[in-house]
Amino acid sequence: MYSEKVMDHFMNPRNVGEIENADGIGEVGNAKCGDIMKMYLKIENDVIVDVKFKTFGCGSAIATSSIATEMIKGKTIQEALKLTNQAVVEALDGLPPQKIHCSVLAEQAVKSALLDYAKKHHITLDELNDFHPDEDHHEHGEEYEEA
Repeated sequence: MYSEKVMDHFMNPRNVGEIENADGIGEVGNAKCGDIMKMYLKIENDVIVDVKFKTFGCGSAIATSSIATEMIKGKTIQEALKLTNQAVVEALDGLPPQKIHCSVLAEQAVKSALLDYAKKHHITLDELNDFHPDEDHHEHGEEYEEA
């Protein structure tokens, strides 16, 4: 059901924690179903030099958060803006259909943190003009276990 990569990132998540005085912080999720992701970015000269996350949710939520941090660390803001949930799923060698929403949350958490960075630094990131971090991308009524 789950790939080796999903299990590895769930059992040994990378970049867990917080960044004090983060340049951008994004939080997405839905407390009702239990998946909440918080992403912290440290950015220098338009490059993400550090990224950390805290996720409350199922194993897939933790795995997608972990791989997303690895995918954007060391990248420019513009490169990180191109992260898609499909790229997250592919990097994990797939997810069950009912867990695809976790990859969407990972993408949204990154974009939410970048939006926070842009607001704090009074810059415009055109790629985020239509981004609304408060949209709920969950399938309501589905139960999630704490992981």
